[in-house]
Amino acid sequence: MIKHVFLILILFVCTADAFAQCDSVKPPLQRQRFHDKINEEQKLLDKTDGKADGFIKASANDDINIAVTDAMIRRIYQLRNCIEQNAKLPTNNEKVRYLTYVENLVRSFRINWKLNKIKPVFAPVLLDNFEKIMAATIDSASMVPYIQAAPYEVALINADIFVNNKGYNDSKNIVYLKYCALNPDKILATIGPYGKESFVDSLLGLACKNDPAQMYKYAQDVYSPTGKLIHNSGNAAVRAVATLSKTPGALLYFPFLDDIVSGRKQTDSLKKIIGDGEIGYDSVAYYKLLVQTEIEYSKRMSKGDTAIAFFGANGLRDMLQRKAIEHFIKPINELHEKPENIRMKAIDSLTPREIYYMLVMGESDIFTSSYKHSFNRMLQRMGKKPATDSLLLTVNFDYFKKFIKMAANFNKLDTFLNLMPGSSSESLMKAFVARLEATSTLEDAVDVADSYSSINNKNLQANILSYVNENEKRCINSNNTRGKIIYDLLKTIFLSADSTNKINLSEAIGIPPIYTVDNKSLMDDSGRIVQQVFFYGDEDGKTYFPQFIGSFSPKEWSINNNNKEWVEIKSLKGQKIWIYVNRPLNSDKNLDDTAQVHLNNYLEKNGLRPSVVTHRGHSYWLPGTIKRMAGDAKIIVLGSCGGYKNLSKLIEINPDAHIISTKEIGTGSINQVITNNLNQVLLSGKQLVWKSMWENISTAFAKQPKDTKEAWDDYIPPYKNLGAIFIKAYNKKTETE
Repeated sequence: MIKHVFLILILFVCTADAFAQCDSVKPPLQRQRFHDKINEEQKLLDKTDGKADGFIKASANDDINIAVTDAMIRRIYQLRNCIEQNAKLPTNNEKVRYLTYVENLVRSFRINWKLNKIKPVFAPVLLDNFEKIMAATIDSASMVPYIQAAPYEVALINADIFVNNKGYNDSKNIVYLKYCALNPDKILATIGPYGKESFVDSLLGLACKNDPAQMYKYAQDVYSPTGKLIHNSGNAAVRAVATLSKTPGALLYFPFLDDIVSGRKQTDSLKKIIGDGEIGYDSVAYYKLLVQTEIEYSKRMSKGDTAIAFFGANGLRDMLQRKAIEHFIKPINELHEKPENIRMKAIDSLTPREIYYMLVMGESDIFTSSYKHSFNRMLQRMGKKPATDSLLLTVNFDYFKKFIKMAANFNKLDTFLNLMPGSSSESLMKAFVARLEATSTLEDAVDVADSYSSINNKNLQANILSYVNENEKRCINSNNTRGKIIYDLLKTIFLSADSTNKINLSEAIGIPPIYTVDNKSLMDDSGRIVQQVFFYGDEDGKTYFPQFIGSFSPKEWSINNNNKEWVEIKSLKGQKIWIYVNRPLNSDKNLDDTAQVHLNNYLEKNGLRPSVVTHRGHSYWLPGTIKRMAGDAKIIVLGSCGGYKNLSKLIEINPDAHIISTKEIGTGSINQVITNNLNQVLLSGKQLVWKSMWENISTAFAKQPKDTKEAWDDYIPPYKNLGAIFIKAYNKKTETE
């Protein structure tokens, strides 16, 4: 607290000059009530962090907390004094108006913070902007320049407060444009009241580029206000969607929308492949056209030209992934017990680059055996002496980092690299590791981390480590903070993977232990370990749910089946463990999700916060589990995590979680073995040691059939999940700095 006071005093000294003319004054009786109302709002704001102590704890970073406290406590007090002493506000009513503005400011900040509409770090900026607008309003000037210059979160609050400013209407339009730039998916739902504004066409164009499928749905309602705007638009892409809204199988045309608008493709020629979406639809020809278009569009994107409908629902990449899975990966997976020539028939007509895209698009869905057979066929179709670097050239190195990661995961990277000249192999791996700081996400860095953990070739590992060192030096020389953090963490994580280095990784990168979990860290204040298991109402969920419940021995567990939406399981001996499992009710009617919502409400009402969470469902159900998680779980058991986006979100919600996942699709029987072993350790009250648990399970699976053993080998224990470890370390490092 002494540190807090000291830093607040520094802030006071550094900023006091701005308010030197505003001495502390006692307000007259007729305005005391309005000062009291501001005080009450400040008290409510102070209590938001759970403590009324004059210090607003808005984050784990004390510098941010001190800045927020200074802005919303001291500076608000100064502002009230300035209003009382402002000679330009001679009447009582005028002073009351501006005191009310200040009250609204504190209230709006508190409410918007609680609703996650503003980050607390914006508090000083909010105050600065408010003061400028207040001065402009007092001088009868427009607030438009200040609203235009402010971040959306700040502009949203201040534009609403100064309703009497002459620039109010224009400012509200500016706020809406800022909102649309941040939320293009919300444009069509909100554009109605702005139908006569000059910016309508540009916003419709933005909405179309973001999600043409959404625009298609609105365009179908021709007589709605938004439908009329779409059909009357002067934007070429919007007009094209309006026309397609009357075409059978319209969504299948959307990946080619950019070419349709430019005239490079005609709907009549596309119709020969698409038909009406069912009759006349040639699935193989359609996929081949998607691949060809992806190669063309990705080349354009590398030059800064992003095609319309390249991203988003029913855009090119979305459709390419869906069709790769639907027409090829799913049939191959389902025939995994059939002879190879029957199983792999679906891809008989595909070229090497078409198989390449099938592989990278199916990362979360493809079986290990499906991948390996497809990979081998890709090489065979390249001729007797395949040059794999030429394959990457034909696809303009599109998704090459994802391809390398997958090849490493499935032990095919050495094969791929050995089929190209040594110089090409070296350049490729250098490019794989290079410029990880230049992207907007950590996905490429996570792919590098995951790949390293899968590579068994010591020379290749050494080369990757040397490339990481080279890039770290480059970032140090250019003073690139993000790059320095990324490459320093990768270097430390990779070095720790070699047991001869004897690096305590947890201490080195500033995260909790990764090899063990203390039993006490999983307990709540009542000494319980609360677990939540998410099931879904598809066929797999209905099949494995009875097996899951039946795995709990009545000698060790009590099972309460009385609730129609979930089951409660409690330990009878040893460590107190309470497990809550929603029933796999009809997913088509959304009953499984409803059961999860009701279970969450019950857990929250009864102060039960799960420290162990298990996802029992396909990767496409995982976003639903993530959405329903209470947060701050310490152990998470998954099948496939479904890629970087899900992994990143999981760690954002559960920053210290130990995550068990698999490289391919999870197996219900294996997930059950993991759950059983985990619960036995927890019941004992002993420390959970991941290596010991993993060795015990591996010994059991060594005696299982080959397919089962291979499926188990694809599971990754938390201490080897280098991608997750990297994200946790990066988040901790950047939060600290």
